[in-house]
Amino acid sequence: MEAAEEHGQPLRRLYAPTIGGDRHKSPPRLPCLTPFLTNEAPAGPMFTHFCQNNDTHTEKEERLPKADNLAKPDLDNTTLVYRSIVFQLNFDQVIRNEEKFKATRQKDDLVVVVQVHNRPDYLKLLVDSLRKARGVEGLLLIFSHDFWSPEINQVVSSVDFCQVLQIFFPFSIQLYPHEFPGHDPRDCPRDIPKKEALKAGCINAEYPDSFGHYREAKFSQTKHHWWWKLHFVWDRIHALKDHKGLVLLIEEDHYLSADFIHLLKLMSALKREQCPDCDILSLGSYSHIGYSSKANKVEVKPWKSTEHNMGMALSRETYQKLIKCTGTFCTYDDYNWDWSLQHLTVSCLPSYWKVMVSEAPRIFHAGDCGMHHKKTACMPISQKTKIENILQSSGNQLFPKNLLITKRLPANGAGGVAPHVKNGGWGDIRDHELCKSYVRLQ
Repeated sequence: MEAAEEHGQPLRRLYAPTIGGDRHKSPPRLPCLTPFLTNEAPAGPMFTHFCQNNDTHTEKEERLPKADNLAKPDLDNTTLVYRSIVFQLNFDQVIRNEEKFKATRQKDDLVVVVQVHNRPDYLKLLVDSLRKARGVEGLLLIFSHDFWSPEINQVVSSVDFCQVLQIFFPFSIQLYPHEFPGHDPRDCPRDIPKKEALKAGCINAEYPDSFGHYREAKFSQTKHHWWWKLHFVWDRIHALKDHKGLVLLIEEDHYLSADFIHLLKLMSALKREQCPDCDILSLGSYSHIGYSSKANKVEVKPWKSTEHNMGMALSRETYQKLIKCTGTFCTYDDYNWDWSLQHLTVSCLPSYWKVMVSEAPRIFHAGDCGMHHKKTACMPISQKTKIENILQSSGNQLFPKNLLITKRLPANGAGGVAPHVKNGGWGDIRDHELCKSYVRLQ
């Protein structure tokens, strides 16, 4: 991100009231601030790198001590600086390249929102694919982060082909490393039986999930970030206050075809003409169907989280229906945002979601190192080669002149699809309440 001082903001403005922190703490020493406002700081977890005199915290032993023997750890200066920077950037909402592309971006043009964690190599691939997209100069590209990293910021700063905005999830583990929503040392271990947890007095003993397990912050964060991002983009970004176009939701390890913007325009027109009750436009599913004779074909079917959670484009109308289901989404015991959405389609929304999906995908999942990945090495370059081979061999199939709906739900519909099982990981009442609070945040 651009340095705060380069925005013309005096450094003292970074010390805005911290989110959920102690407002009366002294501001961090200026020498410790310098690395955050430059690209000199190392990537990766940064709580112990910058200020030699800062207190650091080590992981607590696996055995659970009595909760009343554990004092709540003090925050170090680094964490306070991060919170202040995030607060300021979310408040200022400075759009980079705004003047450069003011003439090319029209009102209600496509907004692309990328949920970013900490995989800069994959983010580079995504940015490379966006750079090649026809019509990209009309985008507003929003990066929504839950991890501050100079390496990631450098990737974002390389975007010179459209308007760019960075927003930051303000309740990340990085900002709350030793307290909820991060891992509080007084929390219950994942696998401790409830009876033992109650005896030990760990602070969330009353709230295991459906399988008897206690929360793990690293798994809870993604669902929190997804729901916060959805609300913040539609209701808190000043530049989108009256946005009537689409918002496309993607992730840092996705890869897009050169005609994805063109395709979404055709799909939007087709929705208006032939499928006004379609709730979601999807750029494709995980099954890589060949492009031959498929590139101009779409299907209309019930939305399934296992098939249509990639490259989802939605309107404000769909968002407004969705946000009314905040309570259901935020209390459903599944740490996956997409399976939680699946539950909403059969439990809370006025009707199950209909999705219009491209038969030949315009989006690909490059990431082979996801949340549950066990391998020691990620191979983004090999994934890039594989995807580009698919696109190059189908180059003459891209940019169809029009689209055809080849399959459509019968008039009476096949009905929504209920999740086959709850995955748990979301039983803690603190997660429920934090998730529900986002719609009230200013």
